[in-house]
Order: sequence, then structure tokens, then C-alpha cells
Amino acid sequence: MNPEARLAEMNLELPPAPKPLAVYKPLVICGGLAYVSGHGPLKADKTLMTGRVGAGIDLEGGKVAARQTGLAILATLRSELGSLDRVKRVIKVLGMVNCTPDFQDHPKVINGCSELFADVFGKENGIGARSAVGMVSLPGDITVEIEAVFEIA
Repeated sequence: MNPEARLAEMNLELPPAPKPLAVYKPLVICGGLAYVSGHGPLKADKTLMTGRVGAGIDLEGGKVAARQTGLAILATLRSELGSLDRVKRVIKVLGMVNCTPDFQDHPKVINGCSELFADVFGKENGIGARSAVGMVSLPGDITVEIEAVFEIA
């Protein structure tokens, strides 16, 4: 099953593809790679999920925010590429978690995005290299920011 069909089967709603808030492009293609700029947890109503994990947001809330960020990335990929079916595989994901200094489960939070990509692109092509780190703050107090690199057709 292709990514567009999987997305439809899972009945997932993508938010609108986010517009740049500063001087950058949401996606840059170089050779056969699509570099996706950092995205936040943009919801369908165009609001962002905010707050710090460990201070008002629990681990599960952080994971939900990471999944929502993954949906925003998928929206950008579809908008820029025309179809998610052009994505061959996930190469690299960098997840940044807005959290308290004592929070240590950054990878578990970013699993929200990684599990989504594995579901949409399949385990073989949807799981790539990954880093998950904690940040003292993120722009606009968003809960997570994620950037990614994809191989495309």
C-alpha cells in the first residue's frame, strides 16, 4: 500500500501546510533528498500546541505534540511534492523537545512522530536515523520542533 492510501486508511487529517514565519523555505530539494525545515505541532485549526514537557505537559502530551508535528511535516511534503507517494524513505529525523531541565525521556516524546512515519511509509521505509534532544525553550513556546530529511522519487 502506498503512503497516500495508508494515510486515508488511517483516517488522518493533515493540518494546512505551514507557511514560513521567518527567512527560510519549508522544504528544499537537493538531488534526491527533501530537507524539511523545523516544524511545530500545527493543528487543523491553525493553532499550535504549546507548553513544556515536565511543567504542565506530561510525556503522553509531548508524544501527541510530536505526532501532530509529524502530520504538519506530511502536509508540507504533500504540498511541495504533490503527493506523499513521492517519498521513498525517511533518512533522518531531529526532534527537539521543549522541556524542563530534569526531563530525560526525549526519545519517548519523539516516538510520536517516528511511529506516525512508520505507519504512513511502512516500517522498512518509515524509520530512519534519529536524534531526540531537550531544549530550554522553543519558538513561541511550542512543545516540540522536528526537522527531517527524506529520499524522494
